[in-house]
Amino acid sequence: MTSPQHPFELKKKTKLPLIIGAIVVIAVIAGLALFKQNASHQAFAENNVLKVHYEPTMIGEKNLIEYANEHIAPDYGVKLEAVGVQDPVQANRAVNDGEFAGTIYQHQWWLKQVADANGFKLLPTTEVFQWAFGIYSDRYKNINELPKNAVFAIPSDLANQGQALWLLQREGLIKLNPSIEPRTAKIKDIQENPHSFKFTEIELLSMARTLDSVDAAIGYVAQFDAGKIPRSKGILFPAAPRTFASRLVIAEAKKDDPQIVKLQKIFADPRIAEYLKTTDDLNVKGILTPVSED
Repeated sequence: MTSPQHPFELKKKTKLPLIIGAIVVIAVIAGLALFKQNASHQAFAENNVLKVHYEPTMIGEKNLIEYANEHIAPDYGVKLEAVGVQDPVQANRAVNDGEFAGTIYQHQWWLKQVADANGFKLLPTTEVFQWAFGIYSDRYKNINELPKNAVFAIPSDLANQGQALWLLQREGLIKLNPSIEPRTAKIKDIQENPHSFKFTEIELLSMARTLDSVDAAIGYVAQFDAGKIPRSKGILFPAAPRTFASRLVIAEAKKDDPQIVKLQKIFADPRIAEYLKTTDDLNVKGILTPVSED
């Protein structure tokens, strides 16, 4: 008995469809990576517009960016767009991810807190301005009127608390432990307190609202302005240490990008300091000041 004859023949299965499928998958992955790269670069390349973040309640920062856009950026062949995001973490994330070219609202020590907590790779570059600091009081007209045991409100976040305590030391009101860096000072580091001041920690944005419950408060002039506290209630406006100057902050990965190099030159231009010295803009004057010498 013979084997039945099949009406078809068996052929070896080809691997060509699998190879084609693999090539398609690789192409899609490469395309997505290229799209992501191009999207992150878009902030720096599209129409030569560089997006620079400002803290949205601080109109002076926005006006400074717009001044730079009108009077300085054209010399470098770019345009600046001021963009505001209320959440500082999200603002830094946008710079880290390449959505924004940079931000100008923060000093290097505040930046370090945010970057370390979130794993951002950000770089503080040129110093742009300094935030004016003020000591305010509802109850007294002069710093020398503060009585013994006066209650002082200072910022609760560590970076700005260090700045406040350092300023009080520079004014001779307290002495800090000499073994610690003044910028890192905390209340526990006060070594001499001849006026027996009491210190209470207040969230920076709440400082103006709590002024009537303390003898004096120290913080940024801009925040007291935003809280509708007249500057006539300021009893001292000490110069802030240079180390707390607000910086142009960029992504580390973009530091050599030609557009970012231009951005740094724009904010390092001497016309920035001249504008801060001479402007009559009430959102800038007495709030954003030129970088100090020390």
